[in-house]
Amino acid sequence: MPWDDGGGDRKRSDTPTRPEIEDLFRGSRDKLRQAMPGGSGLPGSIAFLVATVLAAVVGYYAFSFRVNPDELGVVMRFGKVTRQEPPGLHFRMPYPIDEVRLPKVTQQNIIEVGMRTSTRGVGAGVSYVREESLMLSGDENIVDVNFVVFWRIRDAQQYLFNIQNPEVTVKEVAESAMREIVGQSDIQPILTGARQKTEQAVQKLMQDVLDRYGAGIRVDQIQLQKVDPPTQVIDAFRDVQAAATDKERLQNEAASYASRIVPEARGDAERILQGARAYREQSVAEATGQSARFLKIYEEYKKAPEVTRKRMYLETMERIMSGTDKLIVDTRGGQGVIPYFPLLPLGKRKEDGN
Repeated sequence: MPWDDGGGDRKRSDTPTRPEIEDLFRGSRDKLRQAMPGGSGLPGSIAFLVATVLAAVVGYYAFSFRVNPDELGVVMRFGKVTRQEPPGLHFRMPYPIDEVRLPKVTQQNIIEVGMRTSTRGVGAGVSYVREESLMLSGDENIVDVNFVVFWRIRDAQQYLFNIQNPEVTVKEVAESAMREIVGQSDIQPILTGARQKTEQAVQKLMQDVLDRYGAGIRVDQIQLQKVDPPTQVIDAFRDVQAAATDKERLQNEAASYASRIVPEARGDAERILQGARAYREQSVAEATGQSARFLKIYEEYKKAPEVTRKRMYLETMERIMSGTDKLIVDTRGGQGVIPYFPLLPLGKRKEDGN
């Protein structure tokens, strides 16, 4: 049926009438008869049945589509998205009215940066792409980084129509994000303890960039495969690492020695202080006692000076003579002592015997 030529009274017919469909089946049956040998073809009922089956098959493929379990059906009518269909069998208008895209929304995709893994043929293994893997760290060291990006489709409509080549976009965003994170970090943490932190930072930065693009992609994981200095300088770098390790070991030993010797020194200082305080207290107490004793003696001396003097004299002589090795002999007795008798050794033997 033609479109309205401007009168405005006639309308376009979207579906054929029943007689037109019967004419279509009749024409198909006549063509089938002519194609049969002898020109007579099959009986009319059988030919009609065959034509009906053929029409049903053509209609099935023209008016239906299947969405697999890992897919999502995005239906476009004249290029505009009208609906999204879950897995299963669905109907649509034939092309070019309706067009169906079937992105695999549950499949996890993998993109390798800095390397390529091959599992087929004679050259199976891993090949490295230095143009992608060589990066400059924040402390101006060159580092060779190989990593893998795991991603999947989050929004099928954005994925299909907002970016032209999703895999290339994800790869370039991943490489750019890794270069930025590595450029903000020193090489030593990247090689040792900060690998997980680097992976998380790259994943977050990638997700932010892809969201700004409206790519409809979710980054599941970033996995670092190899992080090393370039092969040309790896021996020198290992020497530097060994020197850094020795430095850290010596610092730890010095810290351990300091933690041991400082408490000992503090203990000795405290012991000396305590001894000085004790000596001070003892000296003060002795001086106080001597002073009090002297005052007591003086009081007694004032009461009986002659007796006090004699007692003091005797006490003093007792202290002095008790430490000497001399013998005092009373000569008033006359002939009691032999003149050359060795009194001094005798006195020592007597003391030893005691």
